Amino acid sequence: MQPFTYFISDLHLSAQRPDITQCLADFLRVKAIGADALYVLGDLFEYWIGDDDRNEFSEQVASLFKEYSQTGVPIYFIHGNRDFLIREKFASRAGMTILPEQHVIDLYGTPTLLMHGDELCTLDLAYQKFRKKARGWWWPRMVLTLPLWVRKRIAEKGRKTSQQNQQKLSMEIMDVTSSEVVNYMQEFNVQQLIHGHTHRPAIHQLVANDKPALRIVLGDWYDQGSMLKITPKSIDLISENLG
Repeated sequence: MQPFTYFISDLHLSAQRPDITQCLADFLRVKAIGADALYVLGDLFEYWIGDDDRNEFSEQVASLFKEYSQTGVPIYFIHGNRDFLIREKFASRAGMTILPEQHVIDLYGTPTLLMHGDELCTLDLAYQKFRKKARGWWWPRMVLTLPLWVRKRIAEKGRKTSQQNQQKLSMEIMDVTSSEVVNYMQEFNVQQLIHGHTHRPAIHQLVANDKPALRIVLGDWYDQGSMLKITPKSIDLISENLG
């Protein structure tokens, strides 16, 4: 069997959707067995208020990943806009390695830039302002000092506000800025980029560094059941009904 690597993102797991958590369990125990690596490119959870929020649901998810990692497959995680408060304690419980927000890997001979993708949506000025604060050093530290019930209330309010804002924003504003894609690919000197965030699974051909390039976009797990399987000879962007 050919070597293969899986990429997933935007699962938006929550205790209110046990069916999606079950789909994750099935994926890890069946499809992803024997992979060279698994990369989780952000928004694993609908929201994350801190590693100290240890409850039955979060421990279940950690156990699923830990069980998978113990089969010998390394798991790598990049923060998304919903779970940027995940820290080393949860990662350790889940058998994951946290990567930087932008990270280049050698993917079967092709240098490939990985990211969640929210940094590419530069036309959404209000979100980018929040992102700069949320990914800084002082704001997350301050938030994590608050009681859990306060953090939960803030997260739920933020989720509702985000949903309302998305209804008002145009599709163009919520999608990536093409020039920003090229800028990142030039900065990291790559011809292949993999990201999530926009929930618009597709493989885009473009030009970066004056050469043909690929941008591969992962979808979410609620509507698209999106996962990416790459081998030394193929790129397979899969959409399945996971519900």
